[in-house]
Amino acid sequence: MPTEERIERDLTMTILMTPDMANFAGNVHGGLILKYLDQVAYTCASRFTRQYMVTASVDQVRFHSPVHIGDLVTLLASVNYTGRSSLEVGIRVETEDVTTGVRRHTNSCYFTMVALGDDGKPCAVRQAAPRTDEEHRRWSDALRRRAARES
Repeated sequence: MPTEERIERDLTMTILMTPDMANFAGNVHGGLILKYLDQVAYTCASRFTRQYMVTASVDQVRFHSPVHIGDLVTLLASVNYTGRSSLEVGIRVETEDVTTGVRRHTNSCYFTMVALGDDGKPCAVRQAAPRTDEEHRRWSDALRRRAARES
C-alpha cells in the first residue's frame, strides 16, 4: 500500500524540446516552460486529490539557465503539504542533452493549488501526512512559505 500512495503523491513528466518551441534567441521560450509547470502542478494535485484543482499562486520561478532546443525537459512534481482546501506542489525542472547525457537543474518552484467543488467553491482535500525525513523537511519548508505569503 505505501507504494500506491507514493505513486499518487509524485509525478514525473518528460518532454522533448523541438524547434517550434524556440524564442528569438533560439532557446526554449520561458512561457512554454511556465505552461508545462502549470500542467504538471495541476496533474500532480488532481491525481493526488481526485478533484478539480486550480492554481492559486506560484512562488519563485527562477530560470537558472536556458533550456535548449533538442533537450529533454523533465519536471519532477510532488505534493509537499496539504491544508484544508489547498496543497503545495513542488516542482524541480531538469534538462538533459540527449547527445551527451549531461543533466542540468534549470528551475524549481512551488505551486499552491486549491480544490473546487461542483459549486465552484473551495472544498476539502485529501490529506497527506509526511512519512520520511525528506517529506517532513518539505512539509516544514512549505509551512514557512505559506506563513511568508500570509504575512
